[in-house]
Amino acid sequence: MDNQDPEWSAARPFVPATRDIVEMRRAAAACKGCPLYRDATQTVFGQGAVPAGIMLIGEQPGDQEDRQGLPFVGPAGDVLARALEAAGIARDAVYVTNVVKHFKWEPRGKRRIHKTPRLSEIKACMPWTDAEIEAVGPRVIVCLGATAARALLGSAFRITRSRGEVFPRPGAAAIVATWHPSAVLRAHDDPAQARQLFEQLTDDLRSAARYAGDATNAKKGHRSR
Repeated sequence: MDNQDPEWSAARPFVPATRDIVEMRRAAAACKGCPLYRDATQTVFGQGAVPAGIMLIGEQPGDQEDRQGLPFVGPAGDVLARALEAAGIARDAVYVTNVVKHFKWEPRGKRRIHKTPRLSEIKACMPWTDAEIEAVGPRVIVCLGATAARALLGSAFRITRSRGEVFPRPGAAAIVATWHPSAVLRAHDDPAQARQLFEQLTDDLRSAARYAGDATNAKKGHRSR
């Protein structure tokens, strides 16, 4: 780790041996694997169907997620819900989480503004994400945004070059990277761009669902048409 704080330690010691998602969520509530827990209201663990064919992984909780203790319940969550609906995917049929489980922020007046997590903080939290992947057993993982994509696909990955491309992995879930829903929100001053980003996000979710369905049918010995 690149953080010299003597209290810094990876999250691995806090991750239980069980892959029962309820027990994992309970254990994560006490995680102090990196300094981010100090300024966060609470751990924001993943939520959704277990098992699930599709697992969505974002960057970190936002202000509303930190307050409510649930992933993607703020403005970006609203965008994600609309994109899932447009793609024909039921929200309760997928599992949603973040690569970092605590809200990293800085004050700006009375507001708490998102601050991008450091690589060391992402690495510290990865044991939780790895455990969630094992528990959920997805056929395809959708990385929402660059932070999640680089955490799973490597630091050289660029969404602008490889967005929507399916990366099959033998014996493991395939990975697709797309825009984070917050990118749609940030484009609010340019309606045309916001619409394009939303359509691309929806298309990528639809492709992930199609791939997950094909993978299921392949296991049954046939492919969907």
